[in-house]
Amino acid sequence: MHYVDTPLTVRYAETDRMGIVHHSNYAVWFEAGRTEFINKFGISYSEIESKGILLPLIELNCKFISSSTYEDKVIVRTRIKSYSKTRLCFYYEVFKEQDMTKPITTGETVHVWTNSELKPINLQKHFPELYHIISINAIEET
Repeated sequence: MHYVDTPLTVRYAETDRMGIVHHSNYAVWFEAGRTEFINKFGISYSEIESKGILLPLIELNCKFISSSTYEDKVIVRTRIKSYSKTRLCFYYEVFKEQDMTKPITTGETVHVWTNSELKPINLQKHFPELYHIISINAIEET
């Protein structure tokens, strides 16, 4: 598995006065994609956190290419762009369901593995099973 597609339908509350999806929603959609991606590993965020391991966001980038409107069916495609023992970078493409050839938005989020006190940790040392799962589902290691 190198990417996961998460289908969404644009809700009225996600649009602005112009009827276009407000830019702030893409961060929420990226989170939905990221959560689904991790669930495909057979482990949930809450299970990871129950082991005292957190994955806070440290960077968010987004490029808006086109737009989406109320009731559009969209797909958030999520993959791991890069990873290390302490960081994880996801890459996202958002497509209108009827045209999976041209993304309407692309983005990245960068996260750092920490303990419950938000001190960076080496994931390979603290949770080697998860590090292995990431390594086999990632595009490249940095």
